[in-house]
Amino acid sequence: MNSMNSPLTWITRPETAADIAAIRAVNLAAFPTPLEADLVEALRTDPAWIDGLSLVAQTPDGTIAGFALLTRCHIDDSPALVLGPCAVLPAHQRTGAGSAAIRAALDAARAQGENLVTCLGHPGYYPRFGFTAASSYGIRPAFDVPDEAMMVLALDATAPTPQGTIHYPAPFGV
Repeated sequence: MNSMNSPLTWITRPETAADIAAIRAVNLAAFPTPLEADLVEALRTDPAWIDGLSLVAQTPDGTIAGFALLTRCHIDDSPALVLGPCAVLPAHQRTGAGSAAIRAALDAARAQGENLVTCLGHPGYYPRFGFTAASSYGIRPAFDVPDEAMMVLALDATAPTPQGTIHYPAPFGV
């Protein structure tokens, strides 16, 4: 739900070259260190980058307020996607900008024929998009995290879901 001070409708679209500085600004504002902003920039030059899966949510006046990124990862040898970083300008947090960007990214991935999305995130937030514990699918990260924080979403429930270890793109450093 949008709050009273948020736009009625978020405009979501894939990022363009003209958005790169604004996306960096959103990530710098949303996180305490430049780690996520630097990660996004590193992923842009990595083979894991998939055109059309970096989405922004903007206000009607064109301000980029939210951002969600999906890049290629693998479950053992099977292709999958990793959601993140996701970020919202502090002034627009809790207004639906982040949810709009994430939903747009998941819709774009579905439209491109992708099947599985992984997410390491807050277990109170990501289940609203359909994410569930990765362990219930026999999927795990290569590092220790609380079970409830490592989640997956099958975009196509009829497609087979791989099992195994998540292998992140090199810029993640894990």
